[in-house]
Amino acid sequence: MKDLRLCVIGDELVAGSGDPRALGWLGRVLARTDMPDHAHVFPLARPRETTAQMAERWETEAYPRFAEDADNRLIVGIGSADVEAGLSTARTRLALANIVDIAMQKNVSVLVVGPPPLRSSDSRQLRAVSDAAREVCDRRSIRFIDTYSPLATHDSWHDDLVMSSVGLPSQAGYGLLAWIVLHSGWYEWMGLEPRV
Repeated sequence: MKDLRLCVIGDELVAGSGDPRALGWLGRVLARTDMPDHAHVFPLARPRETTAQMAERWETEAYPRFAEDADNRLIVGIGSADVEAGLSTARTRLALANIVDIAMQKNVSVLVVGPPPLRSSDSRQLRAVSDAAREVCDRRSIRFIDTYSPLATHDSWHDDLVMSSVGLPSQAGYGLLAWIVLHSGWYEWMGLEPRV
């Protein structure tokens, strides 16, 4: 059976910053997934990283972890860094498209997790980033997980952000992000059965 090599790029949300359990959404998703024995997961998060910065570094960091005869997969977790850095939506779209196109050319399966609403960022701009990411994925028929829409009016999500001293989700918020990922095509993308 092939090795499964899963690289995850993104910002502090991928790293689980602000989570007292240090799991973030990624750790919670993996804990609810019966990963095969031959699976290797490589979180490659950098706080406050924009999609343009991800596009510059992801190959250098991910490809040494992939293997020619493996099932190579890439998760791109997008946060609020593009909005905070003043990147245009067109720049976000181009950077993400570059990541996805290169990965697909090299037979790497891609999943994109869009940004959730955060108190530190302009909500209209963050929604525009999410919409741009969805558009890139839709044009290439790859899975996009929208976290913005289900959380935009979710009281528990916003309560969790208000309680946070760093403006990031805590345990409850990361739990909500993980639930969305798990119930938005995660198992199908991984080719695994949901845990009961």
